[in-house]
Amino acid sequence: APGVSRARDWVAGRTLTDVSIVWREDVRRWHPGQDWIWQPGGFGVFDPGINALSIITEILPFSPFVTAARLTTPANRVMPIAAEIEFAARGWNGTMTASFDWRAAPHECWRIAVETDGGALLLDDAGRTLRIDDAAVLAHGNDEYPQLYREFAALIRSGTSKLDIAPLRLVAEAFSLGEQVAAPDFD
Repeated sequence: APGVSRARDWVAGRTLTDVSIVWREDVRRWHPGQDWIWQPGGFGVFDPGINALSIITEILPFSPFVTAARLTTPANRVMPIAAEIEFAARGWNGTMTASFDWRAAPHECWRIAVETDGGALLLDDAGRTLRIDDAAVLAHGNDEYPQLYREFAALIRSGTSKLDIAPLRLVAEAFSLGEQVAAPDFD
């Protein structure tokens, strides 16, 4: 998304004190009738959550790791519908949390807030909106997919590939460390 590179550049050189991710959407809106998402390997709420983790691993000047997670899974599903995650990083003393929830109708939210020694950054709408110290820097940029396709085309032309496993590693850590919490059936 257009705000991600700007956020990365702004964060560079600052001391981060708090990072908060809130990623909430309505699974019925985005994945209607898609039962595969609830099966093993389907990721559950981490299907959208990994997008937030991709942004975080792109903008942070350090590599976070999961220290605790709470995964809420409906009784009739295999994969979680919600997750609360705590992170840390070597040599960093701040706090970092993520809250993912697929039961957010009608109040969806894709937000990353970063507090630093030099101000605050708010990356909203999955990176389409960027505010720094409450001033709009980018409002509803909509170049995410065209930019992604341009990058794909450049990789194909050059015969190279690009792989970032950090977001998938964080998902795997959340699954391996996560406390399992049962929730009522979800249909």
